[in-house]
Amino acid sequence: MSGVMEDGSVLTRRMMLAGLLAGAAFPGWGEVMDSSPRPVPRGGKAAAAVGASAGDAAALVAAAKLGGEVAYAVADARTGTILESRQPDLPLPPASVIKAVTALYALDRLGAGHRFTTRVLATGPVQSGIVQGDIVLVGGGDPTLQTDQLGDLVARLAGSGCKGATGRFLYWDGALPVMKEIAEDQPVHVGYNAAVSGLNLNFNRVHFEWKRAGSDWQVAVDARGERFRPEVGMVSVAIARRDAPIFTYAPGLVEEWTVASAALGKDGSRWLPVRDPGRYVADVFRTLALAQGIRLEPGGRVDALPGGTELGRVESEPLTVVLRDMLRFSTNLTAECVGLAASGRHNLASSGQAMADWVQGSFGVRMAIRDHSGLGGASRVTASAMISILAQAEREGRGLKPILRDVGMKDDKGKMVERHPVKVLAKSGTLNFVSGLAGHIVPPSGRELVFAIFTADPARRDAVPVALRESPEGGKAWIGRSRRLQGQLINRWSALYL
Repeated sequence: MSGVMEDGSVLTRRMMLAGLLAGAAFPGWGEVMDSSPRPVPRGGKAAAAVGASAGDAAALVAAAKLGGEVAYAVADARTGTILESRQPDLPLPPASVIKAVTALYALDRLGAGHRFTTRVLATGPVQSGIVQGDIVLVGGGDPTLQTDQLGDLVARLAGSGCKGATGRFLYWDGALPVMKEIAEDQPVHVGYNAAVSGLNLNFNRVHFEWKRAGSDWQVAVDARGERFRPEVGMVSVAIARRDAPIFTYAPGLVEEWTVASAALGKDGSRWLPVRDPGRYVADVFRTLALAQGIRLEPGGRVDALPGGTELGRVESEPLTVVLRDMLRFSTNLTAECVGLAASGRHNLASSGQAMADWVQGSFGVRMAIRDHSGLGGASRVTASAMISILAQAEREGRGLKPILRDVGMKDDKGKMVERHPVKVLAKSGTLNFVSGLAGHIVPPSGRELVFAIFTADPARRDAVPVALRESPEGGKAWIGRSRRLQGQLINRWSALYL
């Protein structure tokens, strides 16, 4: 399934799945501003706001009633001259705004045309459709691989006459470090806190569906695509007659979930995380292969990549497309995979430090970077450093404007102002009681601005029990006020400086 978006790009199932998964849980919010005063034309230039938005910035901050800290800076994009700021050198958690830095890092280290590759190797010759040796599924760290692509790969193998192997079915997921989760301080059931490995599928989630059947429920767990819907044997979900907790999880050869019956309606579905993604991909590949007449034993993991002849492959989209989707849908798995691939390091802490070292060497500013997605709460970024990076990258011809989303100008009800001449090309970020937005304010002609806004109440965030961090009490209202402030500041700056 695909469609054409307003900017002419194609909306693929991969993009829709990424958007669904990013938006299904609290930290996926914050992709667009929630509300801002209505802009009005001024002097034949770009539309800009008047009234409160052009008033005192301190009053806007006070009215937001966020608590914690508010830091921002706006600068002339061409010269880098700061035009207005508040605590511009205060380090605050960037949340998903750090993905903009990750995108610059990956483009510099991997190149715009880089593609992630998933391959099938044979360790021996093929005779009468049978591999005289092992069949090996080899991951290349592709964070965007989907079931339909894997199904098509299997179909091509079957079409070439492949029927099985005399040896084993193996998989290698060592192209990237294997991690059961990105951040330790998130609830176990949230899909945005994905596992990471060199083999990934469906953003490392399985589809859990339930339907009411009399006094009980029918449950299905699969790795559904649009054209393929293989069952998943390594994950089980059972309905438990209880009120709380809503989810329990037990790792093992079969990852076992239970779900509280009180949380279920008549029917519904949800994507749940998989914590051993390499084995998950191998499990799905084998199921698809059996359906196509290719007999394989259950997959076994190998630590070292075997040599062999390539039987088939799947390639990702070019890195620019992968990053465009990452910035649009804020997919944490993509950020970690491209960041780890760019650094070549073996854990997130050292990979984040490698990216921080690159930032300092390339842009002359310091950042404390602990991961590539911003999901963890330990990273710290300043507004002044963020706008310095954005402005310099743009001046050097390696900026992100072509792949950043236009989050638009909003009216006082939070609705997009259609055909507004000013574009706001930006990356947002949200954690519990942390919100940020950074990017470019681009009028039809004349001066362009770069900006960064960070709001955070880390103490309030840390006080939320881990089990409640998917949707903490008061979090939605806090994010709404933060977004409104972001919109008010952008309208203010448009009125004063464009």
